[in-house]
Formats: sequence, C-alpha cells, structure tokens
Amino acid sequence: MKLEPIDPETALELYIAEKETSVADATVTSHESRLGFLIRWCEERDIENLNNLTGRRLQEFRLWRRNVGNLTKASEKTQMDTLRVFVKWLESIDAVEQDLHKKVRSPDLTPGGNSRDVMLETDDAEAMLAYLERYDYASIDHVIATLLWNTMLRMGSIRAFDVKDYDPEEQSLRIRHRPDTDTPLKNKQEGERIIAVSNEVCLVLDYWLREKRPDVTDDYGRNPLLATNQGRIATTTIRTHCYQITRPCAYGQECPHDRDENDCEAAGTNHPAKCPSSVSPHPFRRGAITHYLQSDVPETVVSDRANVTSDVIDQHYDQRSQKEKMEQRREYLDDV
Repeated sequence: MKLEPIDPETALELYIAEKETSVADATVTSHESRLGFLIRWCEERDIENLNNLTGRRLQEFRLWRRNVGNLTKASEKTQMDTLRVFVKWLESIDAVEQDLHKKVRSPDLTPGGNSRDVMLETDDAEAMLAYLERYDYASIDHVIATLLWNTMLRMGSIRAFDVKDYDPEEQSLRIRHRPDTDTPLKNKQEGERIIAVSNEVCLVLDYWLREKRPDVTDDYGRNPLLATNQGRIATTTIRTHCYQITRPCAYGQECPHDRDENDCEAAGTNHPAKCPSSVSPHPFRRGAITHYLQSDVPETVVSDRANVTSDVIDQHYDQRSQKEKMEQRREYLDDV
C-alpha cells in the first residue's frame, strides 16, 4: 500500500468534517479538543506528514500528553482511546500504515482498580446527555443521568426522592433521610438539605412526571420519583442503567476498543459493565464534582451541595491537577 502524504491540520479537518455527519455536536467538540494536543505535539516536533507516525512516536506522544496535562489514569485513557479511533480513520484514507491503531497503548481500568481515578469525563458526560436529550428525552436513562451529573448526589440520594420532594415552582429538590421506609441517606439527618436545580433539569423532570413515569407506589405507599413498573427503582437497576448509557456506542460514538458491536459481549443489555469505558454511578459524582471545581465554582458551594467535606473532596473526588489548581488560584489573586 502506498501512503498518501497529509499534514496534521488537514487530517484533523477531514476527520472532524466526517464526524459532523454521524455523531452529536458534543462528541465532535470533544474529539476535536482531545486531538488538538496531537496537532500541537506534531508542530513542536516538526512533523508535517502523518505518514511518518509510528508505534514508537505514538508512545512518545502518550508520555508527552500525560506529563503536559498531569493526567489521571482515567483521563489518559480517554485521550488515548480517542487517538486510537483517529489513527484507525487515518488508515482508511491511506495516511498511515495499516493496523497502526493497534499500537496505540491505553491504560486498563479494571473494576475496583484505581477507583479513585475512575470518573466520568466532562466531554463524555456532555456527549451522552446531548444524545439522550435528542433521542431518548425524559426516559429513565435520561432522568438518572441528568440527576447524577447535575446534582453531584450519591446513588442512594436520587433513589430516595419522592415525587413530592421535587418543587417545580421553586426549582428545587428536598433530600430526606427516611430509613424506616427503605431510603436512608449515607450521612443520615446531616445529609438532609434542599438543593436548587436548573431550568433544564426541571424540564426533564416535568416531562418525566407528566408523560413517562409509571403511576406506581412503593412498598410503603410512597410515590417514588424514580419509578419502574414494580415501584421504587432498585440500586442495582440504577447501576445497570449507568453502565448501559456510558458505553460510547450507546451515545453515538465509535468504539474506542476496536470491538465489533455484533460480537461484543458488552453490547445489548446483558453485560454492559464489561465495556471498558462504561462506569457505575459513583464516577458520575466524582466527574461532576471535578467539573464544577474546574468551572470555578467555590469549593464550599460544591461541598455543601454534594454533602461532603472539603478534606474528602481533596482526597477522593477532586481530579484537577496541581497545575490546574495553581492557574485557577492565579486568576483570583491577579485581581487583588
């Protein structure tokens, strides 16, 4: 096979142009952002023709990308999985050697392993929510994802909501500890509070209640906000929904793991947790907390909303690099 020369900028433009016809806008934006680092790396090394990419050079890029961003293991995986998809596309236009994408190395995230680093990335969350909003609006999947990402709450907290805990006029949700009727909070009475929710969240909840929520009560006669035909949703069901909707193929992205969907054991509804990219509810919370901190929301506000101390945020949730924290502090201090 004869390779056809192409510069990095042109390759990315062609790739993005093709993506725009097949995936959600948020997905296109996330791919363009991640691959922008490859363009920068090529510029710094005077790589003007992608024909010259090799497995060794891709590994050099991986190490550079890890260091320049002080990436967590989960973030590095997201970056490299996107790169693999891009390199596979380059193969299809004769820009690089065939099967080069197989040489793109990416961290393995095993269930329970490096759990502190596992989080739902902002780009992936936004792409997933955009897909659900467009194709599965106010479904149980959409409601679960919307609540977990926008409230930063624990799985047990969103399961505990009754319909009456939602106040559409005040645009708020009341979180209550009710252990006698099977909805305890982790921090008991200290976890009780009222949180504000955005207009977009309210629109999803309003449509869910008006059009899609099953008209059921739970075993204690309460009206659960998150309901199935059997009553209040189970924690195992919430977890399964999270695994299902966070598979890239489930929200319009190409598989970053080189799997054929027809043969993939994680496809369908039986074993979604076997997808390396899928996550359980807790990474939603970790990713959302990190997202709000990166967006300059004060740590005290995040702490109160998520019902977690600042020390615990620093130790278990905040995935910002030390450099990110420094730059955010600089923006405040420069104005003093």
